[in-house]
Amino acid sequence: MKPDRDAPVGVFDSGVGGLTVAREIMRNLPSEKIVYFGDTARVPYGSKSKENVIRYSRQIIHFLLEQQVKAIVIACNTASAFALDEVRDEFEIPILGVIEPGARVAAKETKNKKVGVIGTEGTISSGIHASYLKKLNPEITVIGKACPLFVPLVEEGWLHDPVTLEVVARYLQEFKEKDVDTLILGCTHYPLIRSTIRDFMGERVRLVNPAYETALELASLLEKEGLLSTGKEQEEFPYRFYVSDLADKFKAFANSILPYDVEMTKKIDIEKY
Repeated sequence: MKPDRDAPVGVFDSGVGGLTVAREIMRNLPSEKIVYFGDTARVPYGSKSKENVIRYSRQIIHFLLEQQVKAIVIACNTASAFALDEVRDEFEIPILGVIEPGARVAAKETKNKKVGVIGTEGTISSGIHASYLKKLNPEITVIGKACPLFVPLVEEGWLHDPVTLEVVARYLQEFKEKDVDTLILGCTHYPLIRSTIRDFMGERVRLVNPAYETALELASLLEKEGLLSTGKEQEEFPYRFYVSDLADKFKAFANSILPYDVEMTKKIDIEKY
């Protein structure tokens, strides 16, 4: 049975980072409803094993299916790297990750074929960006670097702080030295410090924000499947937020970055799924 085109889109992440993806969906697909799940009890995924990330992703997808979503966006680079292929084969529903859309744009944009990728330990060590970029263009050289301090700095709200600038310079100096002309922000938190990264890397380097590219990809996927919302069924709360822990903390962060006031964040027991 085909899903209802006015059903919501499910979006999930290991915590708050995926809100940058939700934000781009809100901006670019304003008539779509969203059910967002942040796995705040088990964050971060970047240092977890592949088996655990797959298990978490399955549980969350079962929860989202119970919310009757019509498509799912894995708004987490680590879960996209470790679990996307597995869950795509297991579930009937269209499932999209954040890695492929960003990699496609980077492959198209790079002039000197030197692409940098920054992300969590899990994402970088998986080598998924590199293998995908090489498939698109074997001539591309991919330089990956884990930047584990970026996430706590973003969650602390230190987006333009001198400390953040110092950390950005320490992590990214290597990309300057290697003459990278395109840099993929391979973690959903990183778009929030995009201007600081841009200040350091300079205007010449193209920064790829996979959150934005994923929203565009979602639009074309929904169109292809005949699932774009009609926009007729208006709801008082078109965006619903669920977490596995610390709902108030999540809500405060969400309100600081979303163009929409988050009224309700509900904590659920994800281990039941």
